[in-house]
Amino acid sequence: HKGRFVFGTIGDKEVVLMDGRVHLYEGYTPQQVVMPIRLMRQMGIHTVLLTNASGGIRRDLHAGDLMLLTDHISSLVPSPLRGENDPALGVRFPDMRHVYDEDLQRLFRQTAKELDIPLKSGVYIQLQGPAFETPAEIKMCAALGADAVGMSTAIEAQAARHCGLRVAGVSCITNLASGLLDCPLTSEEVGETAAKVAENFQSLILETVKRM
Repeated sequence: HKGRFVFGTIGDKEVVLMDGRVHLYEGYTPQQVVMPIRLMRQMGIHTVLLTNASGGIRRDLHAGDLMLLTDHISSLVPSPLRGENDPALGVRFPDMRHVYDEDLQRLFRQTAKELDIPLKSGVYIQLQGPAFETPAEIKMCAALGADAVGMSTAIEAQAARHCGLRVAGVSCITNLASGLLDCPLTSEEVGETAAKVAENFQSLILETVKRM
């Protein structure tokens, strides 16, 4: 996570890329975590694509799968919208029925099909980290309806919708969540799996952006 913006083009689309992000577990406040989203909105972006590494909770998710986000659960992390509301960004009580844009979801699915890239879909839950979850916490997440778990993304998506951006999200399932396998979870495992699927992940993102 180098923490910088990279400006360029993908096809005929002008883009700004976040080369890394900050996290709640690093000690940042929710408002600091979502500041890059709000800054990019001030620059004039209209769509944000969020990616992450996550642990698979649903039994048909395996390490190396890509999962399109259809919804999220952010109730267990502090909201970036708490405190005084800036009406220049959005309304005090924003509607969160459709955080992840349904047209963008259809575009991702169509692109994945044409590229022959398997793409699953599901609900993502964000926890604070930095410790990996306990088996009991994973059972709780499953009971809440989550299919994958991670330590980012949901609050950025919430802030993006608050300020009127279209949002899409894709998770790379880098491991099975705690308690699903009889082995310890490590950050090295996460990095190794992400590297293995990087080519497909990049192809899916690049081609989808070109078609927007």
